[in-house]
Amino acid sequence: MPTVLIPLANGCEELEAVTLIDLLRRADISVTTASLQSGSVTASRGVVLIADTTLNAVLDQTFDLIVLPGGLPGATHLQQDARLIALLQRQHAAGRYSAAICAAPEVLAHAGVLDGKTATSYPGCIAAANYPQVTFDNDAPVVIDGNVITSRGPGTAMDFALQLIELLQGRACRDQVERGLVRSPA
Repeated sequence: MPTVLIPLANGCEELEAVTLIDLLRRADISVTTASLQSGSVTASRGVVLIADTTLNAVLDQTFDLIVLPGGLPGATHLQQDARLIALLQRQHAAGRYSAAICAAPEVLAHAGVLDGKTATSYPGCIAAANYPQVTFDNDAPVVIDGNVITSRGPGTAMDFALQLIELLQGRACRDQVERGLVRSPA
């Protein structure tokens, strides 16, 4: 069973976080949510989320995918967390998947994970001039470049999650999950 870590920070985009958690679990993927600190996480619109564990508790674990929900100031909190940056760098060096949506692709850029890659993000939230080593495709809802997957924002969260399912569990699983959502498979 594939394993996924979803770090949660205060101010994260709840639609993205919950969509990722829900759809990946529907695909029989082992999802661990980890808050940056102990206690609940208050998302950007006041929804309170309870993570499975804390980031400290999973720092020595290996995951097939680390996926970052966006939202502000959630993505800023993720970017400022040295533990998470080091974890993302180890993930990337090992050739495992990293993914981010909305404002969170900047966390990947900050960690050096997007160097030499093409990515997308929420329109206008990343100053491309700050990351000249990254090519930004701001028209695509989801961009896959090697072991890095990025997406634009809340409106693309379902497509993003389904793409992650396909990468980890295959097209048949993605199609099954998509039909269960009363969506026609893409």
